[in-house]
Amino acid sequence: MRARIFLADDHTLLLDALSNLLEPKYEVVGTATDGRKMLKMVSKLAPDLVLMDIAMPNLNGFDAGEKLKKILPDVKLVFLTVNEDSDMVTEAFRIGADGYLLKSSAASELFEAIELVLNSKNYVSAKLAKSRAATLINNPGVQKVHGDLSLRQREVLQLLAEGHTMKKVAAILNITPRTVAFHKYQIMETLDVETNSELIQYAVKHGIVA
Repeated sequence: MRARIFLADDHTLLLDALSNLLEPKYEVVGTATDGRKMLKMVSKLAPDLVLMDIAMPNLNGFDAGEKLKKILPDVKLVFLTVNEDSDMVTEAFRIGADGYLLKSSAASELFEAIELVLNSKNYVSAKLAKSRAATLINNPGVQKVHGDLSLRQREVLQLLAEGHTMKKVAAILNITPRTVAFHKYQIMETLDVETNSELIQYAVKHGIVA
C-alpha cells in the first residue's frame, strides 16, 4: 500500500502543486491551510506522515507539531519551509520532527527525505546539514527557541499577534477573555516587554507568526 501523507501550508497553490507532485507515489489523504485545522483533520485521518510549513495562521507549525506528536506520537513529521535559521531547525527536532526540508530543495530531495523519514530516519535539508543545528538534533539539553513560554501562552501570543481581539482569542481557544488577559500579562512578564509592538516583534522573530 502507498504511504498516506497529509499536507499543511497556508498557500493553497503550493498545496495543489505538492499534491500533484506526490500523488503518483503516495496517497495524499488531506490538506489544511492552518495548524489548528491540520490537528483536527489529522487526528481523524491518522496519516503515516505530515508535511507541514512552520509559518501558518491560527497555530504555527512548531506548536501544531508539538500537539500532533502528543496526539499521534507515531506519525512522522517533516517541516517544509523557507526558514534557514539553525535555531529553527533545532527547535523542529526538539518538538519531535523527523525531517526539516527547505522549499528551495529539488523535488528529488523531497522524495528522498520522505522515504528516509518513512523508514524511521531523520533528514535535514542538504543545504543545512553542516550547520550548527545538525549537531544538536535530538539533544535533550538544547535550549528552547521560545524560552520559558508554555504551549498555551504561545497559542495566545500568536493569536494576539495576528490581530485577534481578546474576545476572539477566547472563543478560538474555548477559554474566558479574563484568562486570555491573564496569559497576556504572564507572557509580558516572562519576556520582559511592555508594549503590544514588542510582543509582535518577539512573535515574528521566533517564528510564532509569519
